[in-house]
Amino acid sequence: MARNELRPVIKLRSTAGTGHTYVTRKNRRNDPDRMELRKYDPVAGRHVVFREER
Repeated sequence: MARNELRPVIKLRSTAGTGHTYVTRKNRRNDPDRMELRKYDPVAGRHVVFREER
């Protein structure tokens, strides 16, 4: 069974410049724009904004 393109896999890259990424899925219908989440960056040792990368 093929994966649904309504929920694509995306990479969230840290804005702190550490290069740390999270991989997750998002619903394109609810979030059509690029996603921004505040998550923990273990390299920086604090919470920073992670932006969607394509």
